[in-house]
Amino acid sequence: MAEWNKEQNSSGQRNAMQDPAREPHMDQKAGKEQAEYSPPMQSDFLRETIKQKPINKKKLLRRTALTVVMAVVFGLVACFTFLVLEPVISNRLYPEEEAEEVRFPEETVAEEMKPEDMLVEEEVEPPPEAVPVELEDEQIEELLSQVRFGLEDYQMLYEELAALAKKTGRAVVTVTSVVSDVDWFNDIYENEVSASGIIVANNGKAVLILVSAGALSDADSIIVTFCDQARADAQLVQKDTTTGLAVLSVPLMSIGEETMDVIDIAKLGSSNNANLPGTPVMALGSPMGTSGTVCYGIVTSAGGTIDQPDSAYKSIVTDIYGSRNATGILADLNGTVLGIIDNVNISNDMENLLTAYSVTELRRTIEKMSNDQERAYLGIHGADVPAAAVEKAEMPAGTYVKEIEMDSPAMHAGIQSGDVITKANETAIESYNDLLNVLYDAKPEDVLNVLLVRQGQEVNVQVTLGRR
Repeated sequence: MAEWNKEQNSSGQRNAMQDPAREPHMDQKAGKEQAEYSPPMQSDFLRETIKQKPINKKKLLRRTALTVVMAVVFGLVACFTFLVLEPVISNRLYPEEEAEEVRFPEETVAEEMKPEDMLVEEEVEPPPEAVPVELEDEQIEELLSQVRFGLEDYQMLYEELAALAKKTGRAVVTVTSVVSDVDWFNDIYENEVSASGIIVANNGKAVLILVSAGALSDADSIIVTFCDQARADAQLVQKDTTTGLAVLSVPLMSIGEETMDVIDIAKLGSSNNANLPGTPVMALGSPMGTSGTVCYGIVTSAGGTIDQPDSAYKSIVTDIYGSRNATGILADLNGTVLGIIDNVNISNDMENLLTAYSVTELRRTIEKMSNDQERAYLGIHGADVPAAAVEKAEMPAGTYVKEIEMDSPAMHAGIQSGDVITKANETAIESYNDLLNVLYDAKPEDVLNVLLVRQGQEVNVQVTLGRR
């Protein structure tokens, strides 16, 4: 044992001598590191390689196309269902009122009292005889000096006229048509044309306006300005090629409550009065070519007839000098409309005098246009057979055909100038107005059995009415 210890000591001394830089504490550190170190595990058998599945392009394309097709089909079905069901649901939730039919009241014209009507059968006590009073010249001068018409009275008179014009002007509107065009530099610009019209009716859904159709040609949009300067978009209801007038509609929903409280519907009067010449009138709208102008004057004549096919419109001529392009209305001092200003049919020697269509003959035309009803077309220029010709020449009473329109239903049926129409269907025709009444109640494509007299012989013809 002593020998073994000795041998160990000697071996330790030899190791120390062989590595003199090695110190005892380093041996301890190396031993500790050997104790903590563990060799890495061999993990080759646990490694995996994840490979992506190859993309099938044809299958992906088919699925994409199927998805797109299904989306389109779904959208079409949804749109169709919405278009079909939306009006039904809206009408049930918010029932829309139908527009009322426009009907103008019949004219009430005070008939002139004939001389024989002035006679009374009952005896009436005569009034007491007037006792003549003789006045001296001084007394007469004194009475005349008390009756004066000064500037204040003159101003008061025109103030009352201005107040009446303002009240009547509540039914007058300004219609502006906007037309878009392109100039030489391809720049878009808008051209505006204005005319004055009147409010003729309210059918429960919209306000209806009568205006000259010349201002609406090729209009991209139509704007109506009311008397309180409120503006609203309008749509065309119908045009009349014979008179050159049109009816527009402005939905009530686009008009404010304040404007509805201010505007008024025009009162159509009667111009079928023999005493109309000499009647004071006001020209409202655009008598001077500018909207908002007012003129005063009197009616000089009202017996002229405007020669148009299937019509017997009368013209009213005034002593008011205005614009050749004047539009608006003629109203009496009661605020009722007597005529619609139109200077197209005036003669050249009176081109600056305001003329108008008589509202009496226009009444039924405006009614038809307001209800968007088609008018039947015959195509004749007619007149009454003079009473003297009926008595002396033994001509039948009826409608005398002065002229036939080219390619009109009357021409195709064989009606000629000089014929006298005495019957239409079951209605006896004794005047031109009787025939116009039949045409007014008829519709396009109706067949009219006409009995006429030609050179003393009765001829029956059938006319298929057309459209204006």
